[in-house]
Amino acid sequence: MFELVLRAPQALVEPVSDALMDELGALSVSVEDADAGSAGEQALFGEPGLPAPAAGWERSTLTALFDTEGAAEQAAAWLLAQEGTAGVHLQALHAVAEQDWVRLTQSQFGPVEITPEFWVVPSWHEPPAGARWVIRLDPGLAFGTGTHPTTRMCLRWLARRPHGTALGRVLDYGCGSGILAIGAALLGASAVDAVDIDPAAVQATRDNALRNGVSAALLVPGLPATAHGEYDVVLANILATPLRLLAPLLSGHVAPGGWLVLAGILERQADELTTTYAPWLTLAVADREDGWILMTAQRAAAEQ
Repeated sequence: MFELVLRAPQALVEPVSDALMDELGALSVSVEDADAGSAGEQALFGEPGLPAPAAGWERSTLTALFDTEGAAEQAAAWLLAQEGTAGVHLQALHAVAEQDWVRLTQSQFGPVEITPEFWVVPSWHEPPAGARWVIRLDPGLAFGTGTHPTTRMCLRWLARRPHGTALGRVLDYGCGSGILAIGAALLGASAVDAVDIDPAAVQATRDNALRNGVSAALLVPGLPATAHGEYDVVLANILATPLRLLAPLLSGHVAPGGWLVLAGILERQADELTTTYAPWLTLAVADREDGWILMTAQRAAAEQ
């Protein structure tokens, strides 16, 4: 394998990347801030739910991977000969050392502790000693591998729920990989509905539940329209903007005495979420980690 490294201004990043992939046979193209690590480094991505402050970096480094040295050389020569690419500069062309990419990727993902007895463990690791509940989950296309603070906080709440609350019937709204739904099933839920707007997430949840020995009768994945009735626990680990829009729907799914558990919320968004949900439920911050918060509310029990 050979890497072709180029530097390009913002206006040329997309057309050069397209040419490398579509016309010149690059196996992949990555784009990085050419000024990363210097005083000129530019923050491109804003906070979740907010638009990026800029369309791209002022100067970018493009790294294209090719099968052979000849293919990389031809791509460089072709690009630099085109009209309109005067701002593109060749930085390097070199061989890529052979590596066991599978092993390298796996080494970046180890077991994730939720509590001392509750772990998320990739398939290539053995569960830690003392693990009582284990979710077997490998990194994939759908969100939720246990490495993000919002996922960990939701799973922690399930494991340490107030006063030993029985999970009963659970709704995981925006299930992604299905990690929360699977956690609820392993921790004693009597029934779990896991829903998502993305069919790939629904399939990922179905596959991951099967790998964890959770029966199809206990955990049922589907699109949002399949969620019905009231639940003892409603989980939604998405982002603040959709959580605001979904306030009446999610609140309406919480049974008397049941719990609403929301994540994907930044600390500065707490008051906004509390106000939005106030007509239905009283939210409070239940957990914090790395600038993210978990908010929960309990619906009043039905009068006897």
